[in-house]
Amino acid sequence: MSIRERVAPKIPSAVLAYLALTKPRIIELLLVTTIPAMLLAERGTVNPLLILNTLIGGVLAAASANTLNCVVDADIDKVMKRTARRPLARAAVPTRNALVFGLVLGVGSFFWLLATTNLLSGVLAVATIAFYVFVYTMLLKRHTSQNVVWGGAAGCMPVMIGWSAVTGTIGWPAVVMFAIIFFWTPPHTWALAMRYKDDYKAAGVPMLPAVATERQVTQRILIYTWLTVLATLALIPAAGWLYAAVAGLAGAWFLTMAHQLYAGVRNGEPVKPLRLFLQSNNYLAVVFCALAIDSALALPTLL
Repeated sequence: MSIRERVAPKIPSAVLAYLALTKPRIIELLLVTTIPAMLLAERGTVNPLLILNTLIGGVLAAASANTLNCVVDADIDKVMKRTARRPLARAAVPTRNALVFGLVLGVGSFFWLLATTNLLSGVLAVATIAFYVFVYTMLLKRHTSQNVVWGGAAGCMPVMIGWSAVTGTIGWPAVVMFAIIFFWTPPHTWALAMRYKDDYKAAGVPMLPAVATERQVTQRILIYTWLTVLATLALIPAAGWLYAAVAGLAGAWFLTMAHQLYAGVRNGEPVKPLRLFLQSNNYLAVVFCALAIDSALALPTLL
């Protein structure tokens, strides 16, 4: 067998390993939130090329942040069963290569957004990467049970980047969309962490479910779910009747699930937190898709 024949089969696995560093499933959130933010910023008239360019820059930024997160968290990922198959945890990619890969993606995101949108969008992308890596991953995650509360701000930035790409500024609807995702992140993450709390304990990560009782966790999940729904309703004045209707119905559904989870724990019944985790994704997707359709059709606003 020639050298080329021996190396060729390794190429796909190497590509997949680098792709896995970027955590593609997390990047999906970018698509769910960025496009509606851009459509709302200039209802019904956004240039499709601008949307594409903003998404490319945003994907590069998110991929950079996630890759650098993997570099910093390699020791934790090796211990946790849920993350043990990540590329650096199983030594599928050299740490130095992953670091360079993440930095190149970050630099690329800035210059791409600078060239295709504006300086503010590029700066916001870099700020997001820095916050996620230095503030959340290196500081908050390992030292406080409120890690995802404040660290989750990084996941809210795509709406800011999308809005700024269209307007060159940050308007109040962008701040409200930021708040929606900010309040949504804790119940979404804690519901998953309830399922994997033993992993967090083994890794020494003080995720709330690993250091608090189930009743305390579900109570906070309920509080943040209420805040999430209230934030979606606060956006109604900037949107049309379609968004208002969907936000109201989806909010009632999301609150029902959170109340059921809390009631189950309070009554000592077996609970399935993963159900709330999975359905929280659907909730966010439904609300933001309704916002996108409402904005694209330029339905009459309620303001």
